[in-house]
Amino acid sequence: MAKQIKLVKSLIGRKDDQIATAHSLGLKKVGQVVTQPDNEQTKGKINKISHLVEVQDA
Repeated sequence: MAKQIKLVKSLIGRKDDQIATAHSLGLKKVGQVVTQPDNEQTKGKINKISHLVEVQDA
């Protein structure tokens, strides 16, 4: 199964590691939606920037 991840808050003013995490998920612009596999690495990235994204099962 996969997860759909949507960036809902801006990356401006965020810590460098949070920006890098968002970019590693493929998120660069507010409103952008990407699909990522549902594995431990993805869950860890989502957990790190959970306050910036919305997640749904794809």
